[in-house]
Amino acid sequence: MTRHRLVRPFASCFSPLAFRRCLRAFGPSCLVFAVSCTPTEPNELDKLGKINLAIKGRPFELWIADESDEQLKGLMFITAEQMAPLPDGTERGMIFVFNSDQTNSFWMRNTIIPLDIAYIAADRKVVRTYTMAPLDERINQYPPGAPYRYVIEVNANRLVELGLQSGDTIDIPSQLSQKGR
Repeated sequence: MTRHRLVRPFASCFSPLAFRRCLRAFGPSCLVFAVSCTPTEPNELDKLGKINLAIKGRPFELWIADESDEQLKGLMFITAEQMAPLPDGTERGMIFVFNSDQTNSFWMRNTIIPLDIAYIAADRKVVRTYTMAPLDERINQYPPGAPYRYVIEVNANRLVELGLQSGDTIDIPSQLSQKGR
């Protein structure tokens, strides 16, 4: 019987286990290595629409993932440089817009930077938030806990810094909220 080796797109990057070990041993300096991984596939964010919104008064520019292929790719292969705040301080991220309520968990396959995630119900109330580790491919590690219609992903610790919690409301712009109905 022939055994095939699984080749990961980020063979030179940390596996989730190696990243956790590095983090325990070296602390935050380990993130420098994780975010400097070179993607092997481009993520063409410039082809996506964008929307501006505020979360707890802080401005965000979010790429819109409202088609299934965009949602499957999400922020895979995105570097820290691509997610850097704009010159005026506006944070960057992605909003996933679904046509009906969802209950599936998100994961961090091929996502080389840590992210915060907010699952948001159709009534625009936050269902649950997490800070997700890079390259964490464990299934159901970040469950929503209730149906959601939108998901927002931003740089890690941004939502924590803002104090965003379950039950808070996010003002989803009308053109997106109508699409998600």
